[in-house]
Amino acid sequence: MATLAKDHGTTDLKAAMAAIVGSAHVRDDADALALFSEDIWSVAEHRVALIVAPGSVAEIQAVVRAATGAGAAIAPRGAGMGYTGSYLPAEAGTVALDMARMNRILAINAADMTVTVEPGVTWAALNAALKAEGLRTPFWGPMSGLTSTIGGGLSQLNAMFGAGQHGTTSESLIALTMVLADGSLLKTGARGPDGDSPFYRHYGPDLAALFCGDSGVFGIKAEITLRLMRLPAHEDYVSFSFPDGASLLAAMAEVARSGIACETCAFDPGLTKVRLKRASLATDVKALSSVIAHEKSLGKGLMAAAKVALGGRNFVEAGDYPLHVIAEGRSAAAVAADIAEARRIAVANGGHEIENTIARMIRSMPFPPLNSMLGPEGEAWAPVHGMVALSQAPRFFAEVSAYFAEMQPVFDAHGIYTGFLFTTVSTNAITIEPVFYWPHGYRPIHASAVEAPHLARLPKLPANPAATAIVGDARRRVVEICESLGGAHFQIGRSYPYRASRDTASKALLDAIKREIDPQGRFNPGGLGFGSNA
Repeated sequence: MATLAKDHGTTDLKAAMAAIVGSAHVRDDADALALFSEDIWSVAEHRVALIVAPGSVAEIQAVVRAATGAGAAIAPRGAGMGYTGSYLPAEAGTVALDMARMNRILAINAADMTVTVEPGVTWAALNAALKAEGLRTPFWGPMSGLTSTIGGGLSQLNAMFGAGQHGTTSESLIALTMVLADGSLLKTGARGPDGDSPFYRHYGPDLAALFCGDSGVFGIKAEITLRLMRLPAHEDYVSFSFPDGASLLAAMAEVARSGIACETCAFDPGLTKVRLKRASLATDVKALSSVIAHEKSLGKGLMAAAKVALGGRNFVEAGDYPLHVIAEGRSAAAVAADIAEARRIAVANGGHEIENTIARMIRSMPFPPLNSMLGPEGEAWAPVHGMVALSQAPRFFAEVSAYFAEMQPVFDAHGIYTGFLFTTVSTNAITIEPVFYWPHGYRPIHASAVEAPHLARLPKLPANPAATAIVGDARRRVVEICESLGGAHFQIGRSYPYRASRDTASKALLDAIKREIDPQGRFNPGGLGFGSNA
């Protein structure tokens, strides 16, 4: 398929897009094009040609028709918090879809326990609206939820809040309205008497699942309906420290099997060192204010904040592995029983209890500012991850750790340092996320997300392509280790070998679906391995 020519074709398409969404919602200025052509990890070889922001389902349909009619590739973008090249232009003439205008909560149906949103709604905005009704989605967002969107969460999949008991974003999904490459609509699920009130997902084959974790290669998410639950009446927090990664992962696996934690979060000594380099909790007024506000009374809030401030950040030994467990439920007794079981599991696996400062902070301020996407001295930051079976997590961690130890002289020579984040997903998986920091200056994507006062305090480091190349090789090696264990990934984009890892029959079926709903291959070419030589 011929791609859009850069000059005359782009000019004509810009005019056509402006006629659909209004000229104010079509951009081609250099700064915007640069921002939409990079993610946290990399800068694309090509720049997007146009950025178009539709404001309704009908406008998405018309924009898609215009773009595919002109032969342009389409790259849908949420908040831009990805690190796997998922929304980056793979060819010249690509049209980036900016979903920021599609940010309305369309319906909160407490009677049927559903909420329908547009794809550009952030997790923070959704949770604020639902909290006022005493409601929540079972999975309720990643830590980047201040800006990360529901549409991005479904396209990429993510985990954190609620994931320990309720799984990932897709497992809270009821129904989707999708725009396909010809501009037609595809609606999934049982949808009520008016055909537009989704309430149940599994009516025959699960078509909605095709579009979960698809990195935008199968269509554009126009409306999303999620399950609701009532806000748990009680919650509590407990934290532990373990002497090594094997003990930590054994405890996390048993916590997952027991189903007692709504979410878990653990770190290695590398991330503990990073935490200690950042500002003290005792001086973080915003953080302490969130602790106070989260409690049900001012007195309890002040007591909790005082405990956080006094606990500070120095209660974990430098070489230990801290685990933070959050439990929730309908009764205080049930939550207490879950916390007691967490304590039993931790002690049985060599852990000891520490101050629950971080666990409390995680719940009181679930969507913090995105300042941690840079290192404490302005370093570049990039994660890579793998999700493995509970029994395979120790081996995955051991093999990655051994590789990092082998690479340590090279890392040291280039100023690269690493850490690990661990979390559980439902009762059957652990996500292990190695993160890298290295001396390389921040880019427009960071300037757009990090708080301006924080950014101003950081040094602007020069570019460091040599260190970046080493980090790139290390990320690929982590992926290889995960693949050798039959692992899985979120945020597949163009970084994880999804299509190449599928069996012959699965590839054939996926290719047939892609040909049927996107015959010209204009949705995110290269994503998931489609449109590439994978």
